[in-house]
Amino acid sequence: MKSQYQSFVAISQVNSQVTKSAIASQVPNHEKIKHTLIGSSKAVVGTIHVLHQLGYADVGDWSSLLPTSNPGEVMSILIRTITTY
Repeated sequence: MKSQYQSFVAISQVNSQVTKSAIASQVPNHEKIKHTLIGSSKAVVGTIHVLHQLGYADVGDWSSLLPTSNPGEVMSILIRTITTY
């Protein structure tokens, strides 16, 4: 039969492990996420402005328009750092 001390120590160890695990899962990690817009220059610029109006990203945060291998098509890239838990 376990003594009260042994039971207390065993429960304390379990609680400590659960607490450490909960704290570790709440530590934020920073991760880069890349947004790529591909389309006509009018569509890409228009989308960049809509995202700006929605408060998602400033117009200047996007790369300049880059040509793709398809005629009449460009792309712009936005790289953001997000926090994940």
